[in-house]
Amino acid sequence: MSNNHHTGNIDNHLTHNQRVDSQFGSQAEHYLNSDVHANGQEFAAVTTLIRQYDTPKVLDLGCGAGHISFCAAPFAEQVIAYDLSEDMLGVVASTAVQKGFNNIETLQGIAESLPFVDNSFDVVISRFSAHHWQDVPLALREMRRVCQPKATIIMIDIMAPAYPLSDTFLQTIEILRDNSHVRDYSAAQWQLMFGQAGLNISKVQTHKLFLDFESWVTRMRTPEHYLTAIKALQQHIGSETKEYFDLQADGSFTTDVIMLIADV
Repeated sequence: MSNNHHTGNIDNHLTHNQRVDSQFGSQAEHYLNSDVHANGQEFAAVTTLIRQYDTPKVLDLGCGAGHISFCAAPFAEQVIAYDLSEDMLGVVASTAVQKGFNNIETLQGIAESLPFVDNSFDVVISRFSAHHWQDVPLALREMRRVCQPKATIIMIDIMAPAYPLSDTFLQTIEILRDNSHVRDYSAAQWQLMFGQAGLNISKVQTHKLFLDFESWVTRMRTPEHYLTAIKALQQHIGSETKEYFDLQADGSFTTDVIMLIADV
């Protein structure tokens, strides 16, 4: 793994996975304390689903700072917190000790190649990670492979708008803010990918998420010239897109979150 951790600027020769690691590694503590990541109405739904199993084995895929792992740990036999970033995993491990969770294990790797045998988990959850993955359909097939029969898969991520102009706007500001971003997917795209992976969706929920501009860009150490580009785009985009995202004068906006639950 490259050690080129340039503040606000990533070496042009890094692979995508190295870029993700460089972007997130040194920001791990910010994600632990981020209100967007630490809180959310989806946690209640996740807890309810996990408690349907008797001490399940849980995989938190793309765990980040471990919020889903900490949510699952009180009800699970074992939680594997799995992420590409070694620094993120270090934060998860140390926080798990502080919280008294001795059933959380950390493991480094990518979503598209899971180092687990078939039928390993009762619940597989991914939250706010999939928009960084290079091959979501492959990752979904891997998630299905490592699930036991009658397992549950829960996917939570930022949802792209169905309206093309708003979609283009979102993808553009996302990659200007964070050059490890791949893309956000629409509800229709998610449903298609789940179906192609052989996953039967039992529930789809969406809700709005307010993103404070200052904390949104500070988490990613977005360089000043990209901040200027984002603000210029926000100011000059059409009124229908401004209304869709409830764009505020300071650049803060509201986006959609999707949660898909599938039975294996």
